[in-house]
Amino acid sequence: MLTPIDIQNKEFSKSLSGYNKDMVDDFMSEVANEFEKLYKENIELKDRLSVLNDSLKKYRAMEDSLQNTLMFAQNTAEDVKKNAKEKADFIVGEASTRAETIIRDAERKCEEIQKKYDSVLAEFVTFKTKFNSLLDSEKNLMEEMFK
Repeated sequence: MLTPIDIQNKEFSKSLSGYNKDMVDDFMSEVANEFEKLYKENIELKDRLSVLNDSLKKYRAMEDSLQNTLMFAQNTAEDVKKNAKEKADFIVGEASTRAETIIRDAERKCEEIQKKYDSVLAEFVTFKTKFNSLLDSEKNLMEEMFK
């Protein structure tokens, strides 16, 4: 690659009907100055391009990381949702089972209470009948005694 120093140090051979040396030197100096500006600008642009490429790589890495994080978060959310549904289903199932057990126990106790009630009622009817019989016999006995 041609550098500004190469242009400044360039020497031309002399000929009899050659160019005006001062004009060539002035032009070469001007070309060297312009080339030096362009050369420096090219180096700066390459440096900026390198920095921008490094930044781009970092941003792409961040984007990949964010995408991975987002996918992980979505998967985690789906897992949490699935686990919550399973837990809710389990809790509902357990509550249903407990409710059925409580209802069966209540029905059984109700039947026991009904049987006890029926038994007490039967005993009461028997007692009433016997008591009425006793009263009737005592009444008859009293009537016989006071006749």
